[in-house]
Amino acid sequence: MKKQLSNLFQAAGLEKRPPQPLADKLRPKKLSEVVGQDHLVGPDGTLTRMVRSGRLQSMIFWGPPGSGKTTVARLLANETALEFEQLSAIFTGVQDLRKAFDRAKARRAAGKGTLLFIDEIHRFNRSQQDSFLPYMEDGTITLVGATTENPSFELNAALLSRATVLVFHRLDEAALSELLRRAEAEEGRPLPVDQEAREALIAMADGDGRAVLNLAEEMFAAVPVGAKPLTRDELTSLVQRRAPLYDKSRDGHYNLISALHKSVRGSDPDAALYWLARMFDAGEDPLYLARRLVRMAVEDVGLADPHAVVQALAAKDVYDFLGSPEGELALAQATIYLAVAPKSNATYVAHKRAMRAAKDGGSLMPPKHILNAPTRLMAEVGYGAGYEYDHDTPEGFSGQNYFPDGMERQQFYDPPERGFEREIRKRLAYFAELRRRRQERETKTSGAT
Repeated sequence: MKKQLSNLFQAAGLEKRPPQPLADKLRPKKLSEVVGQDHLVGPDGTLTRMVRSGRLQSMIFWGPPGSGKTTVARLLANETALEFEQLSAIFTGVQDLRKAFDRAKARRAAGKGTLLFIDEIHRFNRSQQDSFLPYMEDGTITLVGATTENPSFELNAALLSRATVLVFHRLDEAALSELLRRAEAEEGRPLPVDQEAREALIAMADGDGRAVLNLAEEMFAAVPVGAKPLTRDELTSLVQRRAPLYDKSRDGHYNLISALHKSVRGSDPDAALYWLARMFDAGEDPLYLARRLVRMAVEDVGLADPHAVVQALAAKDVYDFLGSPEGELALAQATIYLAVAPKSNATYVAHKRAMRAAKDGGSLMPPKHILNAPTRLMAEVGYGAGYEYDHDTPEGFSGQNYFPDGMERQQFYDPPERGFEREIRKRLAYFAELRRRRQERETKTSGAT
């Protein structure tokens, strides 16, 4: 009877295993086989020490796609005798969570723990995230959440306080090369590409281990055994370049604009151009970049080079006139100009100081001598009395007090000895001297009186 059933299965083809992707075949069987995350799973890695101690705590895995987050979670469950249960925040609702918690409670009653792995955990809303807390606290579940987004912004503080955030790194060239070697061993033949094409394939994967194995599988399928290896040009015509990891509302966006801004501030035009190009390549809105360049011009260059903001605004106008891609050259030019310009944040600092003083001082009135007196009543109460018209003075500077009565004179703006502000500093020193002389005269006059 068994033989008869076996023949039936054979005839139907049911004894054959379903197709298995190469990435799934090469999934590591133990933590030590995971590549590119030695700080976590190496001999002295964080997770290695946890497993060794036998005490696994709730964690948030933060890292790019294809860095091994799901694989490591499975292996942790295997190596700590926990029941592995996986859910995706994209497809999971409140009812699904409740059922998962009930199953975990049942296992706990039977003496077995649960590692609940939540993929894309940042997709859960605040109430869904809060639902994990009591089960984490009483040990019903060990939560492992995976996210590609910054947990500081996307996850509740209460959840973060009960979990350790572990950062997964983008796989480097060495790690991706190791995955290709494993793929070659599995297939029993070298990857059918020459060395230059091999480097291009690794670059196409963009730090994603799953992507590099999928590309390798595509090469093995496309090129017959014994055929001539593909060149770089043949490879790029056969497979599409992987889209850069970038979301205009997420971490990629903020990380790259931060890199661009700091490269400009650090007077490195080459690095600044690289990050600008990365954002162009990722499809960033050029007008957003133009707005950021204007901000850099006033925040980091300021009056050290007053033409900087003119250049930034001109680049925006050029882009409006020419469009993309021609107008992008104007933004690149402005980036270089800002990067090589003398730097000063004196205006930025002065603005912050003035805002702080304005908030702290309340509703202090201007001194009466600098107030206009359009009516007789206002003149009678002293509005405009004693005002000196600066243009009528020999130096074009009266040196009068313009701060509120009862408020000491403040210095918010302190220009450095750089660029155009060197001249401004000299001018302010000259005004300060004139103001000092005026005070001396007033003191002598009041003393004589």
